[in-house]
Amino acid sequence: QLQLVESGGGLVQAGGSMRLSCAGSGINNRAIGWYRQAPGKQREFVARASITGVTSYQDSLRGRFTITRDYDKNTVYLQIDSLKPEDTAVYYCNTWPPNTNNWGQGTQVTVSS
Repeated sequence: QLQLVESGGGLVQAGGSMRLSCAGSGINNRAIGWYRQAPGKQREFVARASITGVTSYQDSLRGRFTITRDYDKNTVYLQIDSLKPEDTAVYYCNTWPPNTNNWGQGTQVTVSS
């Protein structure tokens, strides 16, 4: 079981930026995805990075979200720019495709208007 820890969330004003981190041993050997769950909605896919760093995004989020990997730090980042109130959600990382056993606590991102 891969143990991943998300961090970096918080409260930000609309238009701001935020970088989320996903860390865990063994992460370099897995394709990793970022997902989010807004209040009252189902969890959705945001972005993913293959083991070699090839990236893919949810079409509607392309351009504001950037997923990157730091192999030295065993960390996968999600940079979010031009934040909107509708980006408010708990953000999770997991493998791609997601494994039920790998869901962590997530990190809360709240965007104020």
